[in-house]
Amino acid sequence: MELRISRTIAIDESEADLQAIRAQGSGGQNVNKVSSAIHLRFDIHASSLPERLKEKLLQAKDKRVTNEGVFVLKAQNYRTQEQNREDALARLVEWIKAATIEQKTRIKTKVSRAAKARRVDVKKQQGAKKSMRKKVEF
Repeated sequence: MELRISRTIAIDESEADLQAIRAQGSGGQNVNKVSSAIHLRFDIHASSLPERLKEKLLQAKDKRVTNEGVFVLKAQNYRTQEQNREDALARLVEWIKAATIEQKTRIKTKVSRAAKARRVDVKKQQGAKKSMRKKVEF
């Protein structure tokens, strides 16, 4: 099955290594018997993603990316293994989508001449007000 990231980018589901593990936390009698949580490992270097996107994912400051370039995710929000599997894959796709968004370059704006003049006028008014507080000489 194919995971669609954008119109031009898609990865195969087999690129993500999914393993069923036991979930943490309280869950009654079932928690120690059923492996309902999913441990997802996605090797960025071995993936079919474009090189530019791979570099961006590897440079992202994300604690889920190991030093070897493997994205590790644990999905245990749901009670069933299938729901956790879908959740893990959806979170992987969202993480990759977030890296595809290009940050717009900031265009520096200039302060207008009128704004500069207003600032100077206010400073002059403040100065005049303070000069009126001085001691009067006869």
